[in-house]
Amino acid sequence: MTPNDLLDEFRSAGALLEGHFVLSSGLHSPVFLQKMFIFQDPVRTERVCRALAHKIREAYGPVDYVVSPAIGGIVPGYETARHLGCKAIFVERENGVFVLRRGFTIPEGARVVMVEDIVTTGLSSRECLAALREHPGELLGAACLIDRSGGKADLGAPLVSLLQLDIPAYPADQLPPELAAIPATKPGSRNVTA
Repeated sequence: MTPNDLLDEFRSAGALLEGHFVLSSGLHSPVFLQKMFIFQDPVRTERVCRALAHKIREAYGPVDYVVSPAIGGIVPGYETARHLGCKAIFVERENGVFVLRRGFTIPEGARVVMVEDIVTTGLSSRECLAALREHPGELLGAACLIDRSGGKADLGAPLVSLLQLDIPAYPADQLPPELAAIPATKPGSRNVTA
């Protein structure tokens, strides 16, 4: 799958949105990637995650565990692990910190890759990777469908992605006039109350 193929998947799923969005990081952007529109379609999800598994295998070799941050990373983590032929587990927040729960463990010597959906600032990925470093196993690196930081996010570990985009994101007090003129919406999941 080429980068353009992945963008076409997002466009045809209606997952590439334009306007004024407040991202999970708190930054504002004219573009939002609504990955759940991809993940609601099992056939589309299988296609993009198979491509990510191929890229992971090329970069890291054999993998024993894919670990993802809950909740947004669970679907791509599971489907990517299925194509890698390995286990899929996830970290969840407990007292604001990512930890393995539900009896999940990583055995000593296991080859581990963190799989994320989209990386913007890398905050969730860094937090997930920090949790994984608390366990035995060999942390090979990270992978995501889209790196929207344009390769600038520092995860403290290697990152492979199907697509790198350099989509601008701004602090609320530094919006360009054309973005400030559009009412903001917050379609992401962080800090959403049910």
